[in-house]
Amino acid sequence: MPIVSSVLQQQQLPHSPSPVSNQSLLPQRSSVTRGKYSITDFEIKRTLGTGSFGRVHLVRSKYNRLYYAMKVLKKAQVVRMKQVEHTNDERRMLKLVDHPFLIRIWGTFQDSHNLFMVMDYVEGGELFSLLRRSQRFPNPVAKFYAAQVTLALEYLHSHDIIYRDLKPENILLDRKGHIRITDFGFAKEVPDVTYTMCGTPDYIAPEVIARKAYNKSVDWWSLGILIFEMLTGYTPFYDQTPMRTYEKVLQCDVRYPNYILPEARDLLSNLITRDLTRRLGNLANGPSDVKNHPWFAEVDWERVLSKRIDTPYEPPIRHAGDASLFEHYPEEELDYGITTQDEYGYLFIDF
Repeated sequence: MPIVSSVLQQQQLPHSPSPVSNQSLLPQRSSVTRGKYSITDFEIKRTLGTGSFGRVHLVRSKYNRLYYAMKVLKKAQVVRMKQVEHTNDERRMLKLVDHPFLIRIWGTFQDSHNLFMVMDYVEGGELFSLLRRSQRFPNPVAKFYAAQVTLALEYLHSHDIIYRDLKPENILLDRKGHIRITDFGFAKEVPDVTYTMCGTPDYIAPEVIARKAYNKSVDWWSLGILIFEMLTGYTPFYDQTPMRTYEKVLQCDVRYPNYILPEARDLLSNLITRDLTRRLGNLANGPSDVKNHPWFAEVDWERVLSKRIDTPYEPPIRHAGDASLFEHYPEEELDYGITTQDEYGYLFIDF
């Protein structure tokens, strides 16, 4: 039985007609990159997002005329914020992964001041924006997105990759409404355990905050927080300062609204738990314990993976390169392509 039932037709989620264009956004060339691209190969259209180290642009290839997202990081800022290892890990992780619900990278390059990553342009906007417009998702809608995220985490963990930054802002929607997880800045290949403190306060697992050794189970904690936020519209440990949020995470006192169904509450209580001997995903059966939970009872996982499920929301994409579902950001004068002394290039030799 499809996991998004006819009940969705009565929900308040925005719907749209079929997209005008079905033009494929996949590049026509290999993702082998060294010496392949330069900034002159692309037309920069607009900014899609900004961050501490740079910004993401919508760009168009001058050769195949297709659209991409280009993430640009300022080398000096990456070094200043001690993110060199994370940045190199992001490039390496993106080159390793190949999954329907994960972003793809097509090439990387650098100039004297900046690092460039050319990736899929996923034009449906952030799940975060849809959730804010909807306030909270009905149970079947939250289940749809949670199922796709679960399969993505299962795939990453099978390759010993911990994602470490799951949140609605890092989940994009494609033109049909399926998810694509983006931003691998905190992803790391970890065969056993690691100790690095990183992530977003509302989503960080208690063992990370406590500076203990941790493993892939931190992603299952974050899945629990994500499902809670989708069902309620807020995160369970939110506070005005990160320190207060961390304190609440360590206390792990979750207040469940009455409208959360018993099956959902049971799943959440077994994901958002400090007890690693109880946390689903971390037990003997691994991700199967999550997938076999009663809340996911009607999910046909093969159909989810092959995208043979009707999506609860289809973004209103009007044409190829439509960026109307992303927020507008002030544009800046760009220093891309300038050739000067490259002070930090030796730290990013694989770009």
